[in-house]
Amino acid sequence: MESRDLKDRYVNPYTDFGFKKLFGTEINKDLLISFINSLLHGREVVKDLTYLNTEHLGTSEADRRAVFDVYCENEKGEKILVEMQRGIQQYFKDRSLYYATFPIREQGQKGEWDYRLKSVYIIGILNFTFDKDNDDYYHHEVQLLDNQTKEVFYDKLTFIYLEMPKFNKTEDELNGMFEKWLFVLRNLSRLMERPKALQERVFTKLFEAAEIAKFTKTEYDNYEESLKVYRDWKNMIVTEKKISWEEGHEIGTEEGEKKKAIKTARAMKADNEPIAKIMKYTELSEEEINQL
Repeated sequence: MESRDLKDRYVNPYTDFGFKKLFGTEINKDLLISFINSLLHGREVVKDLTYLNTEHLGTSEADRRAVFDVYCENEKGEKILVEMQRGIQQYFKDRSLYYATFPIREQGQKGEWDYRLKSVYIIGILNFTFDKDNDDYYHHEVQLLDNQTKEVFYDKLTFIYLEMPKFNKTEDELNGMFEKWLFVLRNLSRLMERPKALQERVFTKLFEAAEIAKFTKTEYDNYEESLKVYRDWKNMIVTEKKISWEEGHEIGTEEGEKKKAIKTARAMKADNEPIAKIMKYTELSEEEINQL
């Protein structure tokens, strides 16, 4: 194998290539099963999964196309859609709901049908936060609820959101498979060796699959391209935030200076200072001063 300048030992799961290699391939299906079961805390045990087509059209060719990261079905025929959402989107909840319509509608049957549906799970691994009020609340499980009784109205449609930036537990603080999986997703690309806390067999396989040095040339090239796209996107987000802050700071400074000038002008007017003098010291126009 050719020499490679490897700065990281393990693949970045936030890249498109990395996420699909770990969770979207038949050979690593047991990794996805373990991850999903840890999310559901044993409530819905997934024994087996079948990968489905990730590209979908609406009811007609003119409808918007949807491409899922990972789309699968368990042994009970329930649909599970797993999305790695790398950056905040203005309507990401709408997007989740829109994506949910595909696994719901495709269950429709021609002819006689009683409308009975299999459960649908939409799992979003978010590389951003949307709940600014709760710093420690990172595992959201959402279902249709009756506002009056506060009871679940429909339990066959479940949205699970993981706000990954909020998960900051160290290796020594991990408790159970759910937290271990979150730790892996949060830190995998920064690790140089397998943590002692992750001794389960499934993590042995995960770290073997994630090791960049074991990639074929094609896999490595595809990963490098995917990593470049991810880094370009990340740099763009950082730049946009910096520009927004600078513009906001500039606007804030200008507004502050304006308020200060108005306050000074009012005080000078109260002392019967000439308009020309007030204009000189405040840089306000004669019209602005007369309106005070």
